Amino acid sequence: MIQNNKRAIVIGASSGIGYEVAKLLVKEGWLVGVAARRVQLMQNIGAVAIEQIDVTSENATELLQRLISKTGGMDLFFYASGIGKQNRDLQEDIELATLQTNGVGFTRMIGAAYRYFAQQGRGHIAAITSIAGTKGLGPAPSYSATKAMQNVYIQALEQQAHARGLNIHFTDIRPGFVDTALLSGNYHYPMMLKPEKVAMKIIRAINHRQHVRVIDWRYRILTAIWRRIPRFLWRRFKF
Repeated sequence: MIQNNKRAIVIGASSGIGYEVAKLLVKEGWLVGVAARRVQLMQNIGAVAIEQIDVTSENATELLQRLISKTGGMDLFFYASGIGKQNRDLQEDIELATLQTNGVGFTRMIGAAYRYFAQQGRGHIAAITSIAGTKGLGPAPSYSATKAMQNVYIQALEQQAHARGLNIHFTDIRPGFVDTALLSGNYHYPMMLKPEKVAMKIIRAINHRQHVRVIDWRYRILTAIWRRIPRFLWRRFKF
């Protein structure tokens, strides 16, 4: 284990990408504080501190501050919380829950980390967004819309931090389909990625302080093509 004396907070560490990234950070010698709604699933990560946090709760930022204190500080804030479902029937509860978690919860927690690092004078914010923010996807309207919002929000904060002379780095991580509980169900997703391999690529992106990282190369090609499809053609696509 490499001892680097740095401290990381991982939000959404109970499963999937967040869980795997937290384990890799511990392996690299980071002191890691983890948080999620399901505390019992984080017990074997090797974290120095654990907190139960629901990002949609109004007290989430207070609990984050408590977790930072228990961890001894924060140099890296890694955000992996999120929900998403196909919603072709546009069920209201699904749309609003997605907005609450991916929109309000994301803004609440990323904002708290930004303010902490602004006061501290340095820090690194890395967040899982998605390639779904590239274009509006008909099967998952609120999911793709909130992911686009997350992409733009990180970009805006990066610009603001530069304008204010703040030493805050940002990494927008945009995976394709990853084999996690988020994509469980009967629908078959193409080019499925394993969370363990995705986590390794994320750690490299963080260590190299990349601004945007699309995972993997197949999705980089795919999203590059998507961006070039004009609107009048895109609306005719069937997913």
